[in-house]
Amino acid sequence: MTDTEWAVVRDAMPVPAWLEGRGGQPEGYCHRQLVDAVRYLVAGGITWRAMPADFPAWDRVYAFFRRWRDRGLVTEFHDRLRDRVREAADRDPEPTAGIIDAQSVKAAASVPAASRGFDGGKKVNGRKRHIVVDTLGLLLTVLVTAACVTDREAGGTLLGRLRMRHWRIALVWADGGYTGRLVDVARDVLRIVLSVVKRNDGATGFTVLPKRWLVERTFAWLMRSRRLVRDYETRADTSEAMIRWSMTMVMSRRLARRPR
Repeated sequence: MTDTEWAVVRDAMPVPAWLEGRGGQPEGYCHRQLVDAVRYLVAGGITWRAMPADFPAWDRVYAFFRRWRDRGLVTEFHDRLRDRVREAADRDPEPTAGIIDAQSVKAAASVPAASRGFDGGKKVNGRKRHIVVDTLGLLLTVLVTAACVTDREAGGTLLGRLRMRHWRIALVWADGGYTGRLVDVARDVLRIVLSVVKRNDGATGFTVLPKRWLVERTFAWLMRSRRLVRDYETRADTSEAMIRWSMTMVMSRRLARRPR
């Protein structure tokens, strides 16, 4: 992480309780070292115990990652960066529209059988990442389930999370996997219009569909992080935290390239 990028990251990081006089013990390691170590693990796909000696001890880095995951600090950090990217693009920090989709990935042996499944459509044994992004492709919310969970089943929970965090959302584009009762639930209960963008029946081969390509680009951004090429995490919320950490790298680099 360059000095320019660290300046962006430092301004968006949650303030520790002990710095605000709310109690707690000061951390023994520099935040830049800890953030760099987590980013290195996500980008390189290494195991925790393979952390290079240039970083703090692997158990200290994992304790930092775990604390941020359990207390929602990584979500707060991610959302602050997203708001700044939207403002830099002359957008309101609160989006009004989004795109929903899911991606099935293979699971490693470390993933327990209780949280994995088989996606018959994609022929994948593992987990499924359900995400909603804004019209810039930035992550709004994420839900990780077993791959056997259908888009309709997870869609209700995902849209519920979206409504809780983003009250201005009024329109969400989706593919044909989200048709049926979910459209009525989204409209009547969540006050969200779920617009299904269908593929032309006469189209052959790859076709770029309006709005839906935005979420596919986000999946491509995530797959640049080797830790996300497969799902290695024992817990689903750890997978969700890894996805957010990956997106923070995309956004901090974009902000660092922005002319001052």
